[in-house]
Amino acid sequence: MNKTLNVIIVGASGKMGQTLIDEIFKDPNLQLVGAIDHPDCGRIGEDAGEKLGLKTNIPISAELDVIKDADILIDFTRPQASVNYLKHCVLHNIKYVLGTTGFDERQTSMIKKAAEKTAICFAPNMSVGVNLLVSLVQQAAAILEKDFDIEIIEAHHRHKVDAPSGTALRLGEAAADGAKRNLKKNAIYHREGTMPVRNISDIGFSTIRGGDIVGDHTVLFAGDGERIELTHRASSRATFAKGALRAAKFLSNHDQGLFDMADVLKIK
Repeated sequence: MNKTLNVIIVGASGKMGQTLIDEIFKDPNLQLVGAIDHPDCGRIGEDAGEKLGLKTNIPISAELDVIKDADILIDFTRPQASVNYLKHCVLHNIKYVLGTTGFDERQTSMIKKAAEKTAICFAPNMSVGVNLLVSLVQQAAAILEKDFDIEIIEAHHRHKVDAPSGTALRLGEAAADGAKRNLKKNAIYHREGTMPVRNISDIGFSTIRGGDIVGDHTVLFAGDGERIELTHRASSRATFAKGALRAAKFLSNHDQGLFDMADVLKIK
């Protein structure tokens, strides 16, 4: 990459936003040009790096429209906010790294449509390790699907609002693809009371919310007499930030199109 990429971070005062800002300042090929958050975040007007001990000269602002001189916008916020950021990126020809989860079908269609106008990397998890896990799960499911039950267990911090996580759903899709199943038909999200005997085609999900867990995901293949567990545990948000910045550099070589981390990592 020959030129410096100008980056906007939205959700800049949150834990993920602060981690992204910290990682940007470690990278000579990236420059922070905007730090955006909602008006009630309590840090509007502060230097974006103040709590990190960094002097960025970029104040946290609630006004996205004043920032147009940017190459990339990185977003790990919530679906309704992300829809507005998406519109801004299309209007000002800004490329978009999108790690938000919990979109409905209408919002997902908007993302796909926007990718006809600008380059978007849309991934529920930007971690290099998680995206390798997705690939391994698909391969394992293709081999084990006739004799092993598939269960997905995920755990996140108490503040996460969507369940199952976007990453858990992506792992479910990978398992369904490998096992030649349909996740919409075969996913089991709730178990309570007297249940029918488990069907071999079921793909079960279990969700844990508590404490400050950054993100744990396990895909369990349970057979008779043996179990195989494929697990990824994130202990730091830096792993997601580094993946997002890798995606930003990838998008710098594309004008339009919808990509994911498998494209970025060349593991498709």
